Amino acid sequence: MPRLEPGDPAPEFTLTSDTGAQVSLADLRGRKVVLYAYPAAMTPGCTTQACDFRDSLEPFTGAGYAVYGLSPDAPEKLARFVEKEQLTFPLLSDPDKSVLTAYGAYGEKTMYGKKTVGVIRSTFVIDEDGRIELAKYNVRAKGHVASLAKTLGVELPA
Repeated sequence: MPRLEPGDPAPEFTLTSDTGAQVSLADLRGRKVVLYAYPAAMTPGCTTQACDFRDSLEPFTGAGYAVYGLSPDAPEKLARFVEKEQLTFPLLSDPDKSVLTAYGAYGEKTMYGKKTVGVIRSTFVIDEDGRIELAKYNVRAKGHVASLAKTLGVELPA
């Protein structure tokens, strides 16, 4: 499974968000984007990660980053997740996993010592020109947002 590297063009996409709106990477040109891939809305790890992004969103947006979550969940489930956890950034639906696959965030992984196929928790930073600035695979749900902020020089409140 190919993995993206800094400098690679970010694979284009147009996906439906939790609100039903269409979001295209092409429409985000000129902005820095954090796109994080997670396995499933409303699961413990994914909730932890989403709430960490929610709680840290202001420093990221203040540094010029737009944050988007990406999962294979249907838009309706994403909308329930946003409402339940009061998320303040868009979640994108990739039910056929084509975008997840293009980003190298879907495929074989090891969970609890067993090989399985699924979403690989990953984060991508895409620059204003649509190129990969950072690609992190197999990230942990807990502590990842703080680590990403440190890498990007985004100062989080103490």
